[in-house]
Amino acid sequence: MAATVTKDTMIGELLQIDESIAPVLLGIGMHCLGCPSSQMETIEQAAMVHGLNPDDLVDQINTFLKHEK
Repeated sequence: MAATVTKDTMIGELLQIDESIAPVLLGIGMHCLGCPSSQMETIEQAAMVHGLNPDDLVDQINTFLKHEK
C-alpha cells in the first residue's frame, strides 16, 4: 500500500517516503529541496512559500505516490 501524506508531512520525510517525488516538486517550482531548512518545512509551509494551495499539493503528491507503487 502506498504511503499517504498530509499537509503536516515534512518535506524531508516526504523525500524519504519516495525520493522519486523530487522531479514533481522541482517541476512546480520547489527548487530548494536540497536546502537544509526546506527539509524541516511541512508540505503546507512549502506550498504557502511557493504560492500553491496546500490541499491541492497534497492531493497531487498522494496521487503520484498511489500510482508510483
